[in-house]
Amino acid sequence: LQFKFRAKFYPEDVVEELIQDITVRLFYLQVKNAILTDDIYCPPETSVLLASYAVQAKYGDHDKELHASGYLANDRLLPQRVMDQHNLTREQWEERISTWHAEHGGMLREDAMMEYLKVAQDLEMYGVNYFKIKNKKGTQFWLGVDALGLNIYEKDDKLTPKISFPWSEILDISFNDLTFVIKPIDKKAPDFVFFPTRLRINKRILALCMGNHELYMRRRKPDTIEVQQMKAQAQEERRSKMKEREKLQREIQAREMA
Repeated sequence: LQFKFRAKFYPEDVVEELIQDITVRLFYLQVKNAILTDDIYCPPETSVLLASYAVQAKYGDHDKELHASGYLANDRLLPQRVMDQHNLTREQWEERISTWHAEHGGMLREDAMMEYLKVAQDLEMYGVNYFKIKNKKGTQFWLGVDALGLNIYEKDDKLTPKISFPWSEILDISFNDLTFVIKPIDKKAPDFVFFPTRLRINKRILALCMGNHELYMRRRKPDTIEVQQMKAQAQEERRSKMKEREKLQREIQAREMA
């Protein structure tokens, strides 16, 4: 048996919420895998940019001597869909990614992972859990649950919501057997009723709704003392790493000039 441990709830803002480097790394690996497997749709241009951050995170600064042609031959960096859509060789893809990689000189590996996540969190499918549902007429839709609320999508379009219910505008969510009801705070707005296609996913939908709503409310309150201390410690560790890196670079430059 193979077990995969993944984050159940996605952060709204990775910079604010992912405090420790190990958390950034684990979440980065999860999101990167979701993009490469097309669980999160990513346009071709953005895919190349993300690939360059992934290369910086793995190899560090671009070095013409160390990173000769073919240095990315064994790395999976782009969704297969992107490679299939464009008539480019692996060498041409590598050249494009390598050009961006060279632009990231001086960036710490942890910072490259964070930059990757900052771009990824703006993708339409980032952090959305999708469930097949039907309305009263039997028309099929997708229900999307994420950090900001609930979205209803057409059956053939997971990118653009047809209807959105932000957490701040939802009064209550309830279900009975196969019937789910979203009750808006606005009394003039009608309830939205839908029917999941499988009974056993009801509790999962409700758990995701409750968890995301709780986190949504918590994020809008001041940080606890414990979180403030964790952030301060993480910032200090990052400053220390930057100083060590700058010291090493000065030593390398001094040896080259000697």
